[in-house]
Amino acid sequence: MTASKVYFTDFRTKVGVSQGVKLERLIRRAGIADIDFEGKFAAIKMHFGELGNYAYLRPNYIRVVADVIKDLGGKPFLTDCNTLYPGSRKNAVDHLANAEINGFNSVTTGCYVIIADGLRGTDDIEIPVPNGEFCKTALVGRALMDADILISVSHFKGHESTGFGGALKNIGMGGGSRAGKMIQHNEGMPIVERDLCRSCLRCAKECGSDAISYPDGKALIDTKLCKGCGRCIGACSFDAIHNINGSAGEMLCNKIAEYSAALCHGRPCFHVSLIMDVSPNCDCHGEHDAAILPNIGMLASFDPVALDQACADLCQKATPIRNSQLGDNLAKPDWHKHNDCFLDSNPNVHWKETLAHAEKIGLGTRNYELIEIK
Repeated sequence: MTASKVYFTDFRTKVGVSQGVKLERLIRRAGIADIDFEGKFAAIKMHFGELGNYAYLRPNYIRVVADVIKDLGGKPFLTDCNTLYPGSRKNAVDHLANAEINGFNSVTTGCYVIIADGLRGTDDIEIPVPNGEFCKTALVGRALMDADILISVSHFKGHESTGFGGALKNIGMGGGSRAGKMIQHNEGMPIVERDLCRSCLRCAKECGSDAISYPDGKALIDTKLCKGCGRCIGACSFDAIHNINGSAGEMLCNKIAEYSAALCHGRPCFHVSLIMDVSPNCDCHGEHDAAILPNIGMLASFDPVALDQACADLCQKATPIRNSQLGDNLAKPDWHKHNDCFLDSNPNVHWKETLAHAEKIGLGTRNYELIEIK
C-alpha cells in the first residue's frame, strides 16, 4: 500500500509565533482545505477531560481547528459520547457541565458542544462496519453520524488498556454510544452494587428488556434477559450500576479499529493529534500522573492509522522522564524491560493489534511518510 502522508511540527516557536499559528500552518499544509466544508456540519470529535484531570488538550488548540473550519465555510461543533463508567460525563447534563468547567464553550472555542449520544447515552444509530470481523454493525452517537464531515482532535497519551490513546481510540471507543461501548468491552453485562442502590426504580423504567426486578427492595439484573445496552447505567443517579467486564485485550483493540472504520466510512475525515502532557493513563481518570515522555509535537493526516503509527514511533524514540510511572518501572532492578514505552509504563497492554487490524480491514496503512514543517 502506498505510504500515507503524515505532517509533523514540534512545539518550538520563535518570538511572535504562537503554537496556535503553528497548528494552523500544520493542518492547512496537511490539506484540510481540500475538504469541501461549505455549508456543511463538521463534528470535531474530542475528549473534554474528566473533572480533576488537567492533562486534556487546552481549548485554545480546539479553537484553532474550529476557526479554520469556519474560514473554509463549515459549521463546526465539538462532540463526544457519554461514558460507560460512573463519573462526571455519564449523561449529557453532567457532560456539558464538565466541558464548561474544563473551558470548552462557545466563547473559548468559537463553537458549541453537542453530546453525540444524547441525554442518557441512548440516542444512537446502528451503522455497518466495512469488512468487520468482530462487529458487523456499530452503535454510535447519532450526532456524529448526522455530521457531514468528521474531524478528530486527539490528545496522544498513554492508556492502561490500549497502550496509548490516539486517533483510533478517540474515534472508535469515544464515538460509541453506551451500548456501543458495552459491545467493545467484551459485550459486558451491568451489575448492581446493592449497597449503593436507593430503590428509586429508575433503572427498571429505562430497561427495554424487562431485566430488572426488586425481589428484596434492591435492583437485581437478570443476565438471561439483559441485552447489555447500558441504559440502566445512565438511568442510575447514584452510580450503583456498572459494567462487570473491563477490556479484553486484543479483542478490545480489534473492536476499536472496527468502530473507527464504521465512523469514518463514506465521508470526508481529517485527523489531528498532539503529543503533549503524555500522562500514563486515559484522560477519563479524575486525576493525571506526571508525564512519562516529554512534549513531542503536533501531527495531522487524512489517515488515522498512519497518524497513530507515526505518533507511536515518535514516542518510542523519545527519552523517558525519570520522575514518572514509566521512569519508576524502568528503574526497578528486577524490571523486565520491553523496550516499549507503552508496555514499560503499563505492562500487558495491547496497542499494535489496533493498528494491525485497522490496516487489515482497510481503514488506513501503517506505512507513512513523515513530513516535517516549521
